[in-house]
Amino acid sequence: MALHFDRREYDDRLAATLEAMEARKLDALLMFAQESMYWLTGYDTFGFCFFQAMVLTKTGRFTLVTRAPDLRQAQHTSIVEDIRVWVDRGEADPSGQLKETLFELELLGTRIGIEYDTHGLTAAHGRKIDDGLKSFATLVDASDLVPSLRMVKSPAEIAIVREAARIADLAWEKALPEIHAGADEGRILAVLQGAVFEAGGEYPGNEFIIGSGPDALLCRHKAGRRALDPQDQLTLEFAGTFRHYHAALMRTVIVGTPTSRHLALYSAEREALGAVEAAMRPGNTFGDVFDAHATVMDGRELQAHRLNACGYSLGARFAPSWMDTPMFYRGNKTAIVPNMVLFAHMILFDSEAGAAMTLGRTYLTTDADPEPLSTLPLDLPIAA
Repeated sequence: MALHFDRREYDDRLAATLEAMEARKLDALLMFAQESMYWLTGYDTFGFCFFQAMVLTKTGRFTLVTRAPDLRQAQHTSIVEDIRVWVDRGEADPSGQLKETLFELELLGTRIGIEYDTHGLTAAHGRKIDDGLKSFATLVDASDLVPSLRMVKSPAEIAIVREAARIADLAWEKALPEIHAGADEGRILAVLQGAVFEAGGEYPGNEFIIGSGPDALLCRHKAGRRALDPQDQLTLEFAGTFRHYHAALMRTVIVGTPTSRHLALYSAEREALGAVEAAMRPGNTFGDVFDAHATVMDGRELQAHRLNACGYSLGARFAPSWMDTPMFYRGNKTAIVPNMVLFAHMILFDSEAGAAMTLGRTYLTTDADPEPLSTLPLDLPIAA
């Protein structure tokens, strides 16, 4: 099997999950989130774009219901031994086969937790499951059960995240010389992503974000590349990845000479990031971290140009996004505890001035101040 952790690590994760299930009086957990399956068993696939489900009973037994292309995938990458294949055919109803599996596992009349809040379960399949199991078992939304366990990283996970962070720094160092007047965004993107692959990294959970000129004010990837002007701005958000774990970075590079507006936005972001670092420690909440960011931004009359969130948790994630929960936003009462991996991004987009500025890096929380996992300087990057 192609496992990235030793069996004791998986045993510890299983024990923690069974304990959480017992606390909620669950006889079984029905998982549709690929992240949950990967974290608990090592199962590595993008087959969640089709119907698949993993059942974990309170006795610690795993059963996977999936399609034929993922049979060997599960055998090779996971510790799951009981793998059931549903067959593609006209009018196929994999939710019906899942119900049969639950019956064979003697779960009739039990209390089953289910992951609804995931990209791995479409609304159509979710409705079929609800209808099919209405009189079979009591379904309880347990979407947060495994994610709450995944928030705090083990020593083995932290070692992998550190490698992801090293890869992110390496990618930046290789891409930065490619940024200059006349440079093609496609070349910059190719060097950035290529460096990750060459260092042993993986595809990220979502596309790298690259945009120059007016597109530097975008927070999402879009199709279409352009060449940089002698006076330009380039926003990059990317992540080093290793074993599906992410360590993200975000920067806006000024090509030519920064404007006074660029410098003002950058100054605010440096101050805000320092305030966020001071708040990112045990005893505070995710909401406190956001408030630290907002206080600086709003104090400089930049509320109209900031976002309503300033970062999020990172870990092992699959498409379509590397963003994990919880997030830094107002009122989020989730506590900061040691050994969380958190990405803080300071983002200011002034549409009226046409100016973009971003600054972000990934941290490991500790008993005191957070540890930046990137060794890159925070200076404003300028490509002359």
